[in-house]
Amino acid sequence: MKKYIINSLLLFMPILIFSQTTFKGMIMDKNNPKDNLGVEGASVHWLNTSVSAITNKKGWFTIDYKSTYKELIVNYIGYRTDTIIINNLEPLHHFITPENNLEEITLKSKRKSIQRSFLSTVNAFTVNQEELLKAACCNLAESFETNPSIDISFSDALTGARQIEMLGLQSPYLLITQENIPSVRGASQVFGMTFTPGTWVESIQISKGAGSVVNGFESISGQINVELVKPFTDNKFFVNAYGSQMGRLELNTHFNQRVSDKWQTGLYIHGNYREQKFDRNNDNFLDNPLANQINIMNRWQFTDAEKGWVSFINVRFMNDEKQTGELDFNPDIDKGTTNNWGSEINTNRFDISGKLGYVFPEIPYQSLGFQMAYSNHQQDSYFGLNTYDIQHQSLYSNFIFNSIIGDTRTKFKTGLSFTYDKYDELAIARNFNRKFDRNENSLGAFFEYAFDNLEDFSLTAGLRIDTHNLLGTFITPRLHLRYVPWEKGVLRASAGRGKRSGNIFAENQQLFASSRQINIDDVGGNIYGLNPEIAWNYGVSYSQKFNLFENKGDITFDFYQTNFQNQVIVDWENPQEVSFYNLDGKSIANSFQVEVNYNLAKNFNLRTAYKYFDITVDYTEGNLQKPIQPKDRFFVNLSYETEKQENDSQWRFDLTFNNIGKQRLPNTGSNPIQYQLPEYSNPFQLLNSQVTKVFSDKFEVYFGGENLTNVQQNNPILGSDNPFGSNFDTTIVYAPIFGRSIYAGLRFKIN
Repeated sequence: MKKYIINSLLLFMPILIFSQTTFKGMIMDKNNPKDNLGVEGASVHWLNTSVSAITNKKGWFTIDYKSTYKELIVNYIGYRTDTIIINNLEPLHHFITPENNLEEITLKSKRKSIQRSFLSTVNAFTVNQEELLKAACCNLAESFETNPSIDISFSDALTGARQIEMLGLQSPYLLITQENIPSVRGASQVFGMTFTPGTWVESIQISKGAGSVVNGFESISGQINVELVKPFTDNKFFVNAYGSQMGRLELNTHFNQRVSDKWQTGLYIHGNYREQKFDRNNDNFLDNPLANQINIMNRWQFTDAEKGWVSFINVRFMNDEKQTGELDFNPDIDKGTTNNWGSEINTNRFDISGKLGYVFPEIPYQSLGFQMAYSNHQQDSYFGLNTYDIQHQSLYSNFIFNSIIGDTRTKFKTGLSFTYDKYDELAIARNFNRKFDRNENSLGAFFEYAFDNLEDFSLTAGLRIDTHNLLGTFITPRLHLRYVPWEKGVLRASAGRGKRSGNIFAENQQLFASSRQINIDDVGGNIYGLNPEIAWNYGVSYSQKFNLFENKGDITFDFYQTNFQNQVIVDWENPQEVSFYNLDGKSIANSFQVEVNYNLAKNFNLRTAYKYFDITVDYTEGNLQKPIQPKDRFFVNLSYETEKQENDSQWRFDLTFNNIGKQRLPNTGSNPIQYQLPEYSNPFQLLNSQVTKVFSDKFEVYFGGENLTNVQQNNPILGSDNPFGSNFDTTIVYAPIFGRSIYAGLRFKIN
């Protein structure tokens, strides 16, 4: 059956979606900004390439684009030569400066693996492939280990699922998109980050605070957008093989082929496998689940630059199977019995997504875009004698129109969106046996205004109105400000409102792997009897570039506050139960971060950060700090690479250190003494490292280690000696379950 489905997928004809293989822009004279006068005959080219173009009578140019092209050089006689960092394919509007106005010299430098734009109104940065490769990057959930803005932790002691946090809030409060289409949401919230292989990722754009109204109303703490590799710019053939001493084997292959002048297609296949049993903490439970996954994507790309049409399609099928529990658990004979405790989580998912875009050939600042996506997510799972099954069908569409008001410094976006979600859930626990079926649909309209005066001030203001069959009709405002007080300094501020429906079971599946009773405080809401979550996010950020000992660096200070007007509280302060109820009081998350990036020497870079969290919630027991949340975190990343030789051979070295502060643990005072935990965990330190040997532009090998400090949580599973008893709990996890892990792999490509 699987073979039939996979073969069928390969026969899918393209459905148009949005992409771009050319880059467009306008070059203007700084002395005439109000008249929007374009400069005819200006030369543009990509750094270290022969790819170039000349501006037309109106100052517009079109130039071929590849994902490796990031620095655009602009030349015009009598004017300064500018080097512009390109982080996205939105049309460029750039003012050149006459030579007699020059006050500084621009020096070229190597492109950073993490790029923070000082010109963007939003507090955002881009993680490139160079950075993703530092952690072997087996899937999206493991792509943030060298990023100080994203926190990674394990959701429980059994499934190996990693959850991410930003600004002290878990992933449900983040908008996670794939090429700006919402992807990790609903049924995929817990495991969805592991469904995108790392080799499929071209770059990741991360923005803090209130997101754009264009992408919906659910974003509260920020947005993570994943850009996939493009068939037009990806390698014709690529293979990545990975293996670890923990028994994990992975294989990724890419095949890309030009079909015609305008059509390109790619086939991407990912498989991972783990069948070895490990129990390093001697609790008779697997440290990692036995698992296998097959993930296949067929991607089509269409480009007609002359007529202004660009499009893309993704068709994907994934099957993911996990087994965990006691070492002797055999699902064929032990499922549904008390012989041995075990769990299986089987997921099948089908996705198809598309974009269609039209850029007006004579006015490239004006465009139309249409996005559409459909997914069917089926998960069947049990945890001991508990059961959780969910089917989630989702349909998403978004129409966007971009243009300007007056001149190119004043832009706007407007459009309509529609979302449909169908949920069928079955939840069975110790005292609980219920089905939850619901349909959600929403129709929204949005308008976003942007004023870009790159010299000193920028503003982005958005407003959307949505009508939702279960959440009602509501307004979502968002505002971003940028101000340059002095040279190389940028001050940003943001504010925005978010609203979402809490999927209490899909987002907290780990609670089924316990003996806790489930309680829901039904207040008459339309979803599980609960009212929707509403929050305001406020933030300020200041960034400053500097030179120290003739080396470049930058420092950034961030402070964000998320203030919930209403929140679905997940209360597990009673070790015998978990309660879901709406907030009655205050819930405030404060997050402070200072980050320094500094070039210690040529090809030797330092990234360090300190974060402090103050997150308090009014529970029924009183106002408490959020559990399993470090009060602070200290982060250091060091990277070094040797100079490339003629055949592109070199060595690359990377080292990451984390100090995780103490964490408040949920109350276990009512348990027997042997199943009690202290009020706070002890701080601990983690060390990861990787070494890569590049033999040529086609072949490289890498090896590394995770958790080299060999940190392991003591007693991660409460009641492991009696898993069917009343004190069994796998959810209180604050440190790594398994110790040191060594891995190795290779990459081979044909351009």
